[in-house]
Amino acid sequence: MKEIVEYLNHKKIICKSLKEVTSKELKSRKKIQIYVGVNLKGYYCSVMSLEKKSRVLRKEAEELMLLHEKLEAYQDTKIHTRYIRIQAPLCSKAKALLIENGWKVWHVVS
Repeated sequence: MKEIVEYLNHKKIICKSLKEVTSKELKSRKKIQIYVGVNLKGYYCSVMSLEKKSRVLRKEAEELMLLHEKLEAYQDTKIHTRYIRIQAPLCSKAKALLIENGWKVWHVVS
C-alpha cells in the first residue's frame, strides 16, 4: 500500500482515505491490487495495480472494466475517477480502450 500511496503522491494525487479491496471480495480470481479512496474534493476514486509478465490484451482490459463495475456495486457508490497502473507489456488497443472509457492509464516499464 505504501508503494501505491507514494506513486499517487508522485503523480500529485492525494486521497483523504484509501483502503484496499481484495479481488476475493469482488468474487474474482485476478491477481490485482484494488484500492478505493476519497480525494480532496470528496469524490471517490479507484486505483488498480496490475503486475504481470505476459501482455495485457484488449480482452483483459474489458475484464478489468467489468471488475470496476463490480467494485462500484460492492461500494454502493459511483466512482468518479479511475486509475490503473500496469507493470506489463501493454497492447495499444487495450490502452486505447481504457482511455476511451475514462481511465487514466499509467504504463510503468520495468
